[in-house]
Amino acid sequence: PFQFLEQKYGYYHCKDCNIRWESAYVWCVQGTNKVYFKQFCRTCQKSYNPYRVEAITCQSCKQTRCSCSIKLRHIDPKRPHRQDLCGRCKGKRLSCDSTFSFKYII
Repeated sequence: PFQFLEQKYGYYHCKDCNIRWESAYVWCVQGTNKVYFKQFCRTCQKSYNPYRVEAITCQSCKQTRCSCSIKLRHIDPKRPHRQDLCGRCKGKRLSCDSTFSFKYII
């Protein structure tokens, strides 16, 4: 059966390299925190699920879905999505950040 995915925010830790990173491109089965795609450590290329997942919330009103005119998410738009380290879009024509992907069917 098809599953709808929703985008969440995740915190990662590679135990081998002791590197931590965060990502706004964590894809969970809708309504859950069940992560569907792993991400790869930029140093050793091992794949990991995040150790913590949370909804992407607006920093001004603290809601996940809001009507704020300027949506302040805890995402840094100046840091590009690392397609080469993403289990979902690695090797694909379109990167996660170039597709409107909140309701992406796999």
